[in-house]
Amino acid sequence: PCDHPSPEQVRAYYADRPAPLVAATGLVLDDTGRVLVLTPSYKAGRELPGGTVEATETPEEGLARELKEELDLGVPVGRLLAVDSRTPGSLGRSLVVHVHLVGPLSPAQAAALSFPDGEVAAARWLAPEEAYEVLPARIAPRLRAGLAALRAGSIAHLVDGVPQPGSPAGLDPERRTALEHAGLFDAASHRAARPKALTAASVLCTDEAGGVLLVEPAYGRPGRWNLPGGGIDSDLGETPRAAARREAQEELGLELEPGRLLGVNWAHKPGFPARIRFLYDGGVLDTGTLGRIRLAPGELLRWRTAAPGELRGLVKPNLRRQIEACLRARAEGTGPLELHAGRPAGAGESREGG
Repeated sequence: PCDHPSPEQVRAYYADRPAPLVAATGLVLDDTGRVLVLTPSYKAGRELPGGTVEATETPEEGLARELKEELDLGVPVGRLLAVDSRTPGSLGRSLVVHVHLVGPLSPAQAAALSFPDGEVAAARWLAPEEAYEVLPARIAPRLRAGLAALRAGSIAHLVDGVPQPGSPAGLDPERRTALEHAGLFDAASHRAARPKALTAASVLCTDEAGGVLLVEPAYGRPGRWNLPGGGIDSDLGETPRAAARREAQEELGLELEPGRLLGVNWAHKPGFPARIRFLYDGGVLDTGTLGRIRLAPGELLRWRTAAPGELRGLVKPNLRRQIEACLRARAEGTGPLELHAGRPAGAGESREGG
């Protein structure tokens, strides 16, 4: 039998391998979307919070330590937004930088920042466009790509700050189109780089007086009401109609069979995934059925019915237009409607999200 190396020999072998340095950077945001930019006390230029990962730390652990040492900030390190692989520079070592979301910080957390280890001379909250201007050329692309990944709900793959073909976020749309037309995408990269959309399904139910059934979520802005419904689990093969049925049961405790499709709404805000909502007729609910509603605990706070004239003060304008259009379609027996931000397609298309 051949000799097997001891655990100590294996450890020494891997410890002696040439490897890139690993660093972790935090995109620290406040509740208005501004970015925290630091002025170091020991070198020129500006930078983002973070530093080199030490010993056996993971990037998340290294960033958490740096935040505590630099800013006395003890908050969870959020999701990975970008990875930037940099070729060897003046130090002769390649570098892999993990970029993580931190925050958004509350006003109290932002006001409590301090510089206990003396490595930070000053810190400023800057709008993203301002931060791009003051950060060094090697750092600004990480911020830009990381924020793009945050908006897209994805991750950016960079090499020397440049988004790579197939990067799910951060790739300029014009460059993506040029790569597609030149046939330079493999199948996997093409899927990764294509824009994504979020899909949801809702039921439009009314009471016997014509009031629209609304629910108030336990998250988001207080006093803002929605239709019953939610995201489609498309990764599990769920269809829009099945999602509407499931959401009605989960949110309301009612076994509702969605009726005909009244409309499909498309909404888009630049930099964010498009949002597509399928709106189904949930029927007219009598007093007994309304009395059997049992809201999902922890997800919904209240339910109510609202006359169409009351919607303006209860729901977002985009959703109000969707409800009003679908009520007309239900009454007239028309549709399904193609809606863009709640308006009929082609009738002054809007970029408003919803």
